[in-house]
Amino acid sequence: MRTPMQKRKLIGEINVVPYIDVMLVLLVIFMVTAPLLTQGVDVELPKAGAEPIANVQNLPPLVVSVDAEGNLYINVGDDEDEPVSGKDIVARTGAVLRNRPETPVLIKADRHVQYGFVVGAMVLLQQGGAEHVGFVTDPLDTYPVPE
Repeated sequence: MRTPMQKRKLIGEINVVPYIDVMLVLLVIFMVTAPLLTQGVDVELPKAGAEPIANVQNLPPLVVSVDAEGNLYINVGDDEDEPVSGKDIVARTGAVLRNRPETPVLIKADRHVQYGFVVGAMVLLQQGGAEHVGFVTDPLDTYPVPE
């Protein structure tokens, strides 16, 4: 029998079961939300053997996307997944470049879009104040041999 003056022996171990439960809940949350974080317009990029653009600062680029139907999208504003007009492209480009003139400006065009739509997007970016415009492409699997 234990007398009232005897003390219990302390357990010096940490119960990790609650921590494992929290970790598993966080893992499930991240697994569910990760696919939702992918944003942008779904375009089939052309393949090109170009080198990556040098001198890219740590600024997020301004990207104008042209889908296969010729619709324009811009990654600035609340409606990134909605087609925008040419006036919106010019206005948003001008606003971004006035605040951060060193922002990289890129065009991401579907490989099946007519060339005129890409040139039109470039003209709109020029009207908005973009002096240099780059193109987003997928890398070639193998480089073609020029003939």
